[in-house]
Amino acid sequence: MNDQSKPFETEAQAQPEQAVDATARIAELEAELSQLRDRWLRSEAEMQNLRNRTKRDVEDARNYAVQKFARDVVEAADNLRRGLDALPAAQEGEAELLGKLRGGFEGVERAFIGILERNGVTRQEAAGKPFDPELHQAMAQQPPPEGVAAGTVLQAWTPAWLLNGRLLKPAMVVVAGEGVSETA
Repeated sequence: MNDQSKPFETEAQAQPEQAVDATARIAELEAELSQLRDRWLRSEAEMQNLRNRTKRDVEDARNYAVQKFARDVVEAADNLRRGLDALPAAQEGEAELLGKLRGGFEGVERAFIGILERNGVTRQEAAGKPFDPELHQAMAQQPPPEGVAAGTVLQAWTPAWLLNGRLLKPAMVVVAGEGVSETA
């Protein structure tokens, strides 16, 4: 009988040890699961950030890839405007050819500006607006005329050009300034 009671005693003694081992193993697996879940969540967050950053970079590349080309093109638009400004003002009795040339160049300029605008390039006139160092480059300063506040753009030599809202080329301006003498 002693031989048969020994296996029962061994099993009875082994069950509490197995229960302790199983509880420890469960705790160990739960801790590992928690670590893996944390790592997974961090990886998912990192991947989402990477997707957002990549999307933003692709969008910027699409919107601003032509920046150098656009800068060169707006230079041509500025030169076309200078050429139109150099023509004498329309007068009664002027030569028909001069009127047709002026009208043709004005039509070319309108079409050219329209093409630029359809492609995200916009022109901002600066004359009469407050000086904005983000959009304007002060080339000269003059005393303000009567009724004009200091810091106002008196004259714009060239307009500001933007590409999809980003400055492409600043306006070259003359600014009204306090304390500027007439002889300066």
